[in-house]
Amino acid sequence: MTPDDAELDALLAHGPVAPERSFRYGDHPSQVVDLYGTAYEGTGAPVIALLHGGFWRERYDRTHLSPLAAALAADLGRCVALVEYRRVGGGGGFPATFDDLPPALAALPGARPVTLVGHSAGGHLALWAAARCPAAVASVVAVSPVADLALAHELALSDDAVGELLGGADLVAQRLDETDPMRMPPPPAPVTLLHGALDTTVPAELSRRYAQHATGELRELPGTGHYAPVTPGTGAYGVLAGAAAGGEAPRTGEHTGDRSYQG
Repeated sequence: MTPDDAELDALLAHGPVAPERSFRYGDHPSQVVDLYGTAYEGTGAPVIALLHGGFWRERYDRTHLSPLAAALAADLGRCVALVEYRRVGGGGGFPATFDDLPPALAALPGARPVTLVGHSAGGHLALWAAARCPAAVASVVAVSPVADLALAHELALSDDAVGELLGGADLVAQRLDETDPMRMPPPPAPVTLLHGALDTTVPAELSRRYAQHATGELRELPGTGHYAPVTPGTGAYGVLAGAAAGGEAPRTGEHTGDRSYQG
């Protein structure tokens, strides 16, 4: 069993956490947002918009990050919006997946701009949205992001998920300018990249390359794979919570552990 396999088991062991409220931002079944920490709406703190991963495929939905959404809401005292979007195999892919992000962000409660947190493929979408919708985004925390689509395609990550996203391997080259954060001007919002040094699902080299492109802050987490940062209770989750809080220590809560990275 790889570190990523063990970490995924630990994440899924938490089980789904029901939202306090949900709303739709479009007619498609996947155009929905789940809200956690709704008591914190209207406090003036930026909403945290959370984008899940799963290599943009329909079979991976937002529910596996619902424990993270609930933990961040409790530990940071913020409203957390877990955003679903159309995915490959369910009406998504290019351009539909990308088209969902602007209206989803525009529909979030509270004031603009928001703190955008994305994991894996969701990290890619967070970086894309920060570049394409700069007025909507105050800061970005990209966790194990697929930050370099061209390199991910070259490495054929997850059986060439990039090719699936962009409509076929023969279309990748002509669509990278519209979809690859490495081909876009760096977003004006500050970007923090968190990446496990042992991540084999999305190698840390993708984040290293993006950090050079966008001069974002890259924090490589030793002894960590792909899923520990988004698993409440781990030391790596404490690093994520601190980054999402803007560098401030999380509130005392049951999810954060000792809030320091332990490897």
